[in-house]
Amino acid sequence: MASQPKQASLVERALRRLGYVRWRPASVIHRVETFPAGEPLPALAPEMGRAGQYAGVYMGSPWVYVAINRIAEAAALVPFRVYRVARGEGSAGEVAPAGAGEVALPEHPFTRLLQRPNPLLSRFELIEHTVGSLELHGNAYWFLAGQPGGAPQEIWPLRPDRVQIVPDAVRGVRGYLYEVDGRSIPLDAAEVVHFRRWHPANDYYGLSALEAARLAVETDRAMADWNRRYFGEGMAVPAGIVAIRERVSDADFERIKHEWRAAYGGGERKTAFVRGASMEWHNVGLSQHEMDFLNARRFNREEIFQIFGIPVGLFSENATEANALVGERVFVERTLWPKLVRIAEKITTDLLPFYGTGLVGRFDDIRPQDRAQQLAELRLARGVLTVDELRARYFGLGPLLASDPETTPETPKSPE
Repeated sequence: MASQPKQASLVERALRRLGYVRWRPASVIHRVETFPAGEPLPALAPEMGRAGQYAGVYMGSPWVYVAINRIAEAAALVPFRVYRVARGEGSAGEVAPAGAGEVALPEHPFTRLLQRPNPLLSRFELIEHTVGSLELHGNAYWFLAGQPGGAPQEIWPLRPDRVQIVPDAVRGVRGYLYEVDGRSIPLDAAEVVHFRRWHPANDYYGLSALEAARLAVETDRAMADWNRRYFGEGMAVPAGIVAIRERVSDADFERIKHEWRAAYGGGERKTAFVRGASMEWHNVGLSQHEMDFLNARRFNREEIFQIFGIPVGLFSENATEANALVGERVFVERTLWPKLVRIAEKITTDLLPFYGTGLVGRFDDIRPQDRAQQLAELRLARGVLTVDELRARYFGLGPLLASDPETTPETPKSPE
């Protein structure tokens, strides 16, 4: 009887090597378990000590909130589709541009799952959570729940500040630990999809954009707090020295100090009083104008936006309509689209194989297109490509059926 657990463990390891996945219901992430004794310690993220503070930075910095919210909501608006690649045209592990040999699968099970990933979230909320976590933490995690041996039935996003990676000398990642109420819940590597940004100094965790923007964010938050206190009860008048030139008695001197501090002092006011022949005010503080306060905050905003990939023209008060249009195009092409490709390729390599081979996932290409150049290219291709190739490459359509009356024309009409 004592050998049964060991035998079951060996069988389970063999099945895992053959691709078997031991799915568990979604409630597992809320169940407290003890990590098995003797297992390797998790790999600590370089910013693990600050990961719990990132949410506070997001909620406390207006520029960080605007940048991350803009990216996450824009990404969540883009539809995701699954395609089947014909044999010889590609593999399940690549995401190539749509072309001949690919067939869209609008009713694919993963597409339906993505529309309702779990009872609490919609597709928009899942993608928003994922992209927001990538921008804020540099990492995003999906927990896959379902029945043993089958495709996932639910997708639950995990909080990155609660996840730790358990490394493995052979497979790279042995599993994950999810922290709940101070206890660690072990998750198998196949049960978690890990999205991450590139980190130059870490093999397991992605780099948060806040690490690069930390100095600018802290400076801007300090300036905003100083501005709040400046116009508050304790900072309404600049700091300085009250020099009383006239000779006054001790009683009058104490009365003047009391009345001044009662009217202008505040809890943080530092005002010095010097007795002399008359009373004179000497300002020893710096005004907002002297500190170039507004331009400094604009500089912080622009630096934070550039780190997150937000063109300043989208929010600048001096931007023209032309600048805003150029900024929108740059945002889509240089910022949003690479993030969508990162997520789509990870889904293709780590999740779609559960549904079979020859599948690729892709977000719709929302990059602005040069219609004049497309028409010129189409005219040149009409004498080289077949009808089906033209339909697939330029119109995103499948091949014509042999009985379809539309097969009579040799080429489709150009969209002039």
